[in-house]
Amino acid sequence: MGFKKRNKVNAEFSMSSLTDIIFLLLIFFMLTSSLVQINVELPQSDSKTVAPTSFAVMMTKDGSVSFNGKKTNFTRLPKAIRSAVRATENRDETTISIIAEVGVPWEKVSKVITIASELRIKAIIATQPRK
Repeated sequence: MGFKKRNKVNAEFSMSSLTDIIFLLLIFFMLTSSLVQINVELPQSDSKTVAPTSFAVMMTKDGSVSFNGKKTNFTRLPKAIRSAVRATENRDETTISIIAEVGVPWEKVSKVITIASELRIKAIIATQPRK
């Protein structure tokens, strides 16, 4: 008597758990992005160019500096920028956005531009439209 054994491997993949995870991540990023707000007065400009940015350096006139939303100071800023640029995959399209409040000394903005120039990446100064 020859009995045939059916040993088929089930090669199906359940997508329901993956869609749940993606949905939860979407909700998480939507909630956290609405909590981040920049309340500084930017310099005014007639330019209407919108450019994509990889990193952001924010400086306020009271002297605080943050890199990608994390507080830092000017002595640690070059090292933080260099390590972030090394970790990026597409160095040709890497751009630093400089968000400097009205009243920040130009020397501080110039230092960030110099760091970007040394690393051969683009630097953009964020402005607001004229009223």
